[in-house]
Parts: sequence; C-alpha cells; structure tokens
Amino acid sequence: MTPLLIPLAENPLLPAPFEIVAAIVFALLLWFLIAKYVVPGFEKTYAERTEAIQGGIEKAERAQAEAQDALEQYQAQLAESRSEAARIREDAKTQGSQILAEMREQAQAEANRIRTQTQAQLEAERTQVMTQLRNEIGGMATVLAGRIVGESLDDDERARRTVDRFIADLESRDAGSTADEPSTAGLS
Repeated sequence: MTPLLIPLAENPLLPAPFEIVAAIVFALLLWFLIAKYVVPGFEKTYAERTEAIQGGIEKAERAQAEAQDALEQYQAQLAESRSEAARIREDAKTQGSQILAEMREQAQAEANRIRTQTQAQLEAERTQVMTQLRNEIGGMATVLAGRIVGESLDDDERARRTVDRFIADLESRDAGSTADEPSTAGLS
C-alpha cells in the first residue's frame, strides 16, 4: 500500500500561507501595541503599588520606632515617677518623725514648765502658810507664855523674840527627832 499523500493545498488542517503571514503580522502588531501601551501601564501600576507598599512598610517601621521610643520614654518617666514617689514618701516619713520629735520636746518642755510653775506656787503657798502659822502660833504662844509667866507680853518686840525662840526650839527638836524617831516634843 502506498501511503496516502495529500497535497499541501488540499490539506484542510494547514492554513493558507496568506493567513499564516497575516497571523504573524497581527501577532507582532498586537505584541507591539501591548508592549507600547499596556505593559507600561501595568509597569506603572506595579511600580506605584510597590512604592505604596514600600512606603507603607517604611511608615509602619517609623511608627513602630516612634512607638518604641514613646514606650521607652514612658517607662523612663514611670521609673522616675516611682523614684520621686519613693523619695516623697521618705521625706514625709522623715518630716513626720521630726514633727513627732518636736511635739514630744514641746510636750516635755510644757510639762517641765508646769512642774516648775507648780513647785514655785507650792513653795510660795508653803511660805505663806508658814508665815501665817508663825503669826498664829506666835500669838497663841505669847498668850500662853504670858499666862505661864504671869506677866503680860504685850510688847511686840519681846513677843516676837519669844515666838522666834519657841519656833526655833520646835524646829531643832523636829530636826533631831526625825533622824531618831517620831517627834515627842509636844509631850515633854
């Protein structure tokens, strides 16, 4: 058998040479138009998007760096505020202790002043009572001595000397008997 040979012009699967040339020209023309007008637009859009994305990344990095700086500043301020608060607390404690010490000193000084004033007042009252007792005891002693002696001791100078002698005698007996035993001077 002989192979079936179909001439080229008669082959329905092969296009005509004119159509091949027209297809090549049309393909080149289409490539040229796409390369001239469409691809630059795509490239421009791609470049813009790349720049936008790159700018967004850079903005994000800058924002992140600024946020990190702000965080560090915040932490530094927070640490400074904490140390300042601790210092203020310590100052307040110190001042409180000083105020408390001053108040104690003032209270002690006031107590000492009151004690001194009271002692001075008691001493003044004691002196006044002693003077009053001397006068009363002196008057009674003068009357009693006048009755015992049998003569009048109306002379003030004589009465005063007698009273002073009597009181001095009582005081010396009192001082001597307090060292030994209770006083019996009034009984002898």
